[in-house]
Amino acid sequence: MTTARSEALSHHLTHEHRIGKVQEFLKEIVYGGNDGIVTTFAIVAGFAGAGAEGAAAVGGVAVLLFGLANLFADATAMGLGAFLSSRSEQDVYNATRAKELKEIAENPEMERRETIEILREKGVSEEDAVAMTDILQRHPEFMADFMMQYEIGMADPSGDSPAMNGLATFLAFILFGAAPLIPYFLAEASPETFQASLAASVLALVALGLLRWKVTNETVTRCVGETLLVGGLCGLVAYGVGLMFA
Repeated sequence: MTTARSEALSHHLTHEHRIGKVQEFLKEIVYGGNDGIVTTFAIVAGFAGAGAEGAAAVGGVAVLLFGLANLFADATAMGLGAFLSSRSEQDVYNATRAKELKEIAENPEMERRETIEILREKGVSEEDAVAMTDILQRHPEFMADFMMQYEIGMADPSGDSPAMNGLATFLAFILFGAAPLIPYFLAEASPETFQASLAASVLALVALGLLRWKVTNETVTRCVGETLLVGGLCGLVAYGVGLMFA
């Protein structure tokens, strides 16, 4: 009977609460993808705003040179930044948790009062809060996890992989960030090529927004609209800077 229950629980956790790779790295994909589209299009928009004939004034080779250099340099910087950020988050969490464990051991009465107060604020009755705290104090490791979550407000990042977070950010930056440059690989630089680059950037932003919608189940209007708004504002700024030097 116990084995059957364990198998049922395992099946439930595997199939009902399974998180896919896209969901797991959604933050990195959206962050890297949006930044890739925006910063690469900023190069194209800056050139386009700088001359009467847009990027044609400096030539498609220059657009590709600056665009690709920016694409790979920024993708590398973003990926390494995500790696270091994730590592730092884990280091801070582990140091704070170690401090919390020390306080549980050295000042149990204070931690007890804090735990009871937290539980009461969550709607637990006084009697149940005291009983739950008694149980938690017999399991200091779990009590530390509880305090990290509900007193300090830090989620456990131990399941994260800094290397995979960095890689996901890098790949998303490259994949989505290449969209504004595709027209310049296919045609000579001209106002029409810039318009095609603009369209490709919009489509890439829409695709990123649809990815958010598919994974988060938020409304498609919100996911696509927010992504387009952020990307559009950054593109307008870059184009405006180019106009200043026209």
